[in-house]
Formats: sequence, structure tokens, C-alpha cells
Amino acid sequence: MAGPRHGRLLEGSAAPPTGERVERLLQRGGTVIEQILSGELPEPVDYDQDHDEWVVVLGGAAEIEVDGKRLSMEPGEWVFLPRRTPHKVLRTGRGTSWLAVQLDDVDSRTR
Repeated sequence: MAGPRHGRLLEGSAAPPTGERVERLLQRGGTVIEQILSGELPEPVDYDQDHDEWVVVLGGAAEIEVDGKRLSMEPGEWVFLPRRTPHKVLRTGRGTSWLAVQLDDVDSRTR
């Protein structure tokens, strides 16, 4: 069994000018925790992932679309995205920091 781990989140200033920087913080079994730093988006980005994901904005701001609804995301706001839920990141400010927890869907593996 692995021992305790310690680290520090990246500052928003480490974000790229455009696109995203993804840093894997921890993986345990099928669960992955990542920090995502967003730059400006030249155009919206579509996602349709094969895992459940819980995402919270730590700093900055973003606008996403889930099930046709636009959500303005500010620090402290989170969203849970079940696997295969199409969603789109419409806008982010440079330096927007997200914490993403990807969850292993044990139920889907046993079906």
C-alpha cells in the first residue's frame, strides 16, 4: 500500500495562452484526480467521456453547456457529468483552474 502523498496545485499563471494544461495529481484504482488550467479557447470544445466526472472551478471563470443548458461556472461551483454526457466548454478565462475527479464506473464493468 502506498504511503501518504503531498503536493501543491499549480498557480493560474502556469496556464497556457490557449488550450489546456492537465496535471494528474493522483490515481488510485480507476479514480483519477487532475488539475486543469485553461487558457483562452479559440473555439468551443466538445467532450463525451467514457467515465463519470465531477468538476469544480477553483479559480477564474468558465461557461459550459450540458444537456442544452448554459452554466456559468465561478470558483466553488461544481458539476457532475455522468459518463457519455455530451458537454461543451464554451468559454474560459486564461488561468481558470479546475479540479476534476474521474470516477471508475464499476457498475458498467459488471453489466
